[in-house]
Amino acid sequence: MACLLETPIRMSVLSEVTASSRHYVDRLFDPDPQKVLQGVIDMKNAVIGNNKQKANLIVLGAVPRLLYLLQQETSSTELKTECAVVLGSLAMGTENNVKSLLDCHIIPALLQGLLSPDLKFIEACLRCLRTIFTSPVTPEELLYTDATVIPHLMALLSRSRYTQEYICQIFSHCCKGPDHQTILFNHGAVQNIAHLLTSVSYKVRMQALKCFSVLAFENPQVSMTLVNVLVDGELLPQIFVKMLQRDKPIEMQLTSAKCLTYMCRAGAIRTDDNCIVLKLDHDLKHAHELRQAAFKLYASLGANDEDIRKKIIETENMMDRIVTGLSESSVKVRLAAVRCLHSLSRSVQQLRTSFQDHAVWKPLMKVLQNAPDEILVVASSMLCNLLLEFSPSKEPILESGAVELLCGLTQSENPALRVNGIWALMNMAFQAEQKIKADILRSLSTEQLFRLLSDSDLNVLMKTLGLLRNLLSTRPHIDKIMSTHGKQIMQAVTLILEGEHNIEVKEQTLCILANIADGTTAKELIMTNDDILQKIKYYMGHSHVKLQLAAMFCISNLIWNEEEGPRRHCSSTWRDKSTLGACEHPTSLLKEVQELASFDSFYLHKSPWTAGSCFAKAIW
Repeated sequence: MACLLETPIRMSVLSEVTASSRHYVDRLFDPDPQKVLQGVIDMKNAVIGNNKQKANLIVLGAVPRLLYLLQQETSSTELKTECAVVLGSLAMGTENNVKSLLDCHIIPALLQGLLSPDLKFIEACLRCLRTIFTSPVTPEELLYTDATVIPHLMALLSRSRYTQEYICQIFSHCCKGPDHQTILFNHGAVQNIAHLLTSVSYKVRMQALKCFSVLAFENPQVSMTLVNVLVDGELLPQIFVKMLQRDKPIEMQLTSAKCLTYMCRAGAIRTDDNCIVLKLDHDLKHAHELRQAAFKLYASLGANDEDIRKKIIETENMMDRIVTGLSESSVKVRLAAVRCLHSLSRSVQQLRTSFQDHAVWKPLMKVLQNAPDEILVVASSMLCNLLLEFSPSKEPILESGAVELLCGLTQSENPALRVNGIWALMNMAFQAEQKIKADILRSLSTEQLFRLLSDSDLNVLMKTLGLLRNLLSTRPHIDKIMSTHGKQIMQAVTLILEGEHNIEVKEQTLCILANIADGTTAKELIMTNDDILQKIKYYMGHSHVKLQLAAMFCISNLIWNEEEGPRRHCSSTWRDKSTLGACEHPTSLLKEVQELASFDSFYLHKSPWTAGSCFAKAIW
């Protein structure tokens, strides 16, 4: 059975399919069942925490074969179980992975597996189903298509604590409206789940509690039923109140408060009941304070130590809790959650894995749409890190309209927001495609670029120069941009070189000139500008070595002609009409610059200084 991706497979993905990935898939077709089993086990070990490997295996067609083995009656139970585990691991990758699994009709295959008498296999199938159904790309209706599924899941609740945890989690994520509530209620969800609130497993208790919160939401029928449910001789509302106590985890306190609130709104609990009046107001405020303090603590702990950051992220459900904090009603909690994520985003490894697995960029972009400045400053700092070249989040952030948002930040009255806006654009432009660079220039506008180049804040000026360097890199990009914005850019460069700026600013500006000089046609904007040539000549004789070197790079790129090889004399290269066009500069000026440059074999016998980028940087 062919498994088609919903979106076209990029050629870059296909090019990364390695021989080892093909080897894993080939082993699934071995005639020896024992070798197939070992192949599946090895595949399981290979995909753990490796999204690239997961994508490779999906592209190579591993999913249809795994599903075939999972459904074959001749397959051993151990093989079926391992297949379910691998499929679950693939589902824990990107959203595109889940879409591919859905296209291969994985849900019916896993639901069929729940009919097996083997508990381990059932748990593996449920674990995979849990992962798929909790993905935002999975339609909840797939759970309700077959009328026999819900009653069978209710029957499986008694098998083990794992079946209880996974099934409750599936129910809580797939109950999205009155119709779903009615189906679950009519199949005895309240009676079957109520006793799980006293389970010895915290995960089971928590997932059961979440089930009740979604069942009771705006549903008077369920809420009125919950009031009279007894669990070990105690009414359910009293159990919820106990779960609000301060010694309970914050997540449990908040979810219990939701249940009581929904029951109160439905009229099942009186508004003047003590458990509502006294507990909710006080404990919710206390819960917010605790969450804020916890996020601040984690942010401080993970600020400078990679091992600690790893331990924080690997703590069970920690990333989910922090991400949830971004949508809290309390501004202080939201701010603390953003600070915590910003601290954790300093890890290259976590940017590549955990931040992508939990799609942190999505709630972050929502925060950036409408938030107080104090939150925007931290959130935009974190966005700079997510836009680093190696971050998998960079592409979806670009597709979500980040360019316009960031260009908007550059116009803020708050200097910190202007810095972060331009810093993020600089990271975005680093080794970017021409389209992205064009989008940045179009959204930012040359007028705003000039304003930023004359900004009183030195950090804003430096990051704007860094953005220009990154835009003016790669020869075709340089020529394209300079053909449309050359006059304005050259004017800006001239003003900065003539102004009262420090060494670092002028060095960055000369580096921009060196990049322009690396263009094929763009260099003519320098060659035909006596003022710029005089300034390059001046800085080659400057007392500061950084400015000397940057000016030398300008000359090196201006005189370089790749077609005629590295051993070129300055004069012949300067006058090469095939590259530069007719040069009308006075011979005396050219000779002065050439003599001052004193280019020896160190420069001319090596490859030219390639147009450099201002390296994408993280905000620590």
